[in-house]
Amino acid sequence: MIVAHDLGTTGDKASLHHDDGRLAAAVTVRYDTRFADGGVAEQDPHDWWDAVCAATRRLLADTGTSPSAVRAVSFSGQMMGAVLLDAAHRPVRPALIWADHRSTAQAERLEQALGAEEAYRLLGHRIHPTYSLAKVLWVRDHEPEVFARVAHVCLAKDYVVHRLTGRLVTDPSDASSTNAYDQAAGAWSERVLSAAGLDPGLFPPIVPATTVAGELGARAAGDVGLAPGTPVVLGGGDGPLAALGAGVIGPEDGAYTYLGSSSWVSLSADRPLHDPRLRTMTFDHVVPGRYVPTATMQTGGASFEWAAEVLRPGGDPARFEELTAAAADADTRGLYFLPHLLGERSPYWNASARGVFLGLARHHGPGHLVRAVLEGVAFNLFTCVQAFREAEHPVDRVDAIGGGASSDLWLQVLADVWGTTVRRRRIGEEANSLGAAVTAAVGAGLVPGFEVARDLSDVSAEFVPDDARHRDYRGRHAAFLDAYERLEPWFDRENAHG
Repeated sequence: MIVAHDLGTTGDKASLHHDDGRLAAAVTVRYDTRFADGGVAEQDPHDWWDAVCAATRRLLADTGTSPSAVRAVSFSGQMMGAVLLDAAHRPVRPALIWADHRSTAQAERLEQALGAEEAYRLLGHRIHPTYSLAKVLWVRDHEPEVFARVAHVCLAKDYVVHRLTGRLVTDPSDASSTNAYDQAAGAWSERVLSAAGLDPGLFPPIVPATTVAGELGARAAGDVGLAPGTPVVLGGGDGPLAALGAGVIGPEDGAYTYLGSSSWVSLSADRPLHDPRLRTMTFDHVVPGRYVPTATMQTGGASFEWAAEVLRPGGDPARFEELTAAAADADTRGLYFLPHLLGERSPYWNASARGVFLGLARHHGPGHLVRAVLEGVAFNLFTCVQAFREAEHPVDRVDAIGGGASSDLWLQVLADVWGTTVRRRRIGEEANSLGAAVTAAVGAGLVPGFEVARDLSDVSAEFVPDDARHRDYRGRHAAFLDAYERLEPWFDRENAHG
C-alpha cells in the first residue's frame, strides 16, 4: 500500500492506495487558517504535522491496514507559501500561505528592479504578492527580529517531509511556485535573489519529485503510526500533482480544471507558455521535461464557500445542495459577481481587486446570488481559457476535479460559458493525493512510469454545452469584463487609501 497526503488550504486529505496507485480509502483532518484585514492568511506548520499524524493513524485504523504494509509515503502540498525556519528547522512564525497578499509593496519593488516582462520570461510567472518570495521580503521588512532567526525557507510539503526524514529539500514543481526559480536553468535564480537581497542558501536543494527523501526514523514513525524505515518520496506542488491525478501527463491529454478553494484551468506542455498579455503562469510538472501552463484565480470554490457561509451560516453540510438547488432555475440576466475576494491572479494580477455583486435588485434571493457566484467563477476562468486558445493550445474538452466538480449545476454552467464539453473525473477531491501516490509508486520503483495515472481515474459524467446558452453567455462575459475594467481604478484607489 501507499499513503499519500494532500496538504491543502482547509486540511490534510490522506489517502490509501494500492501499490499500483489505485485508490482504496481517504480521510480528511482539517486545520485552521487565520484571515485578517490587510491580506493576512496564515497557518501554523505544527497543525500540518498534527493533521498528517492524525490522518495517517485514522486511515490505517479505518481500513485495518498494518503499518508494515505501507511501501511508501508521499505528498502533495499547497504552493506559493513561505514557511520560515530557524537553524534547527523550527518555524519562527506562522506560515504565510498562498492567499496572503500583504506583500504588495515588496512585489512592486522587485518587479521594478527586474522588469515585468523580463521577470515573466525568466520565472514563468509574474512577480506578485501571492508568491513565496514577496512574502519572505515582507517578513524581512516588517518583522526584522523574526527574520534575523530565519535560516531556511521552504514550502508546506517540504516542512512535513523534513519532520519525517530529517532532510530538507524541494522539487521543481514547488520551486517554480516561489518567484525565485529560473525555469530554463532549473535552479534558484541568482539574478532574482540578488535583486531581492536574499542569500540563495536560504532555499533548499532542488531534487526530482520522485526522490526518496529518506526513511522514517523511530521517533517520526511513532508519531505518524507507520513502521520505521518506511520510504518517504518527496512529491510535489498540488497544481502539477492535480494534473497527474487527472491523467494530464502530456499535451495529448487535453486540459483540466480544478475547483477547489482556488481554482484553475491547466494543461501539460513540452515548453513553458509565455502569454504576451501575461495572463497565465507556467509551473514545472512533476513529470520530468514537462510543464504545466496554468491560469489560476484566487477564490473559485472559496467564493461558493463564502456565499454558503453568509447565506446558510452554521456549517450544515446540506447547505451546498440546498443552495445549488435554489440556483438551478434562477434567472441572473443583469446580475453579476466579480469573484475576487482575495485579490486576483489570472487574468488581472491585481491584489487590490475585490468581490462585487453588480445589478442587485429587490427580487434577488439566495438562489440568484449563488448562481451569480458560480457564473462569475466560470466567466473569470473563461478569460483564462481564451488565453490558452489564443496561444494555440486548444481547449476542446476539459476534465473537472476538486470538490466543486461534484456539482452538476456548476459543471453545466462551465460547459455553457466556455462552449466546450466538461467531464467529471471519478476521482475528484482525491486527484491531488492520487498524483502524489503515483509519484510515490514511481519513486519507490513500484510502477514503470507516470503513464499509469491515465488509467486510474475514469470519466463519470459529461456535460455538453448548449449552443443558445453559450451565445448568451458570451455576451454576458463581455459585460463581466467591462465591469472589472470600470472598477479597477476604484479597487486600486481604495487599496491605496487602506
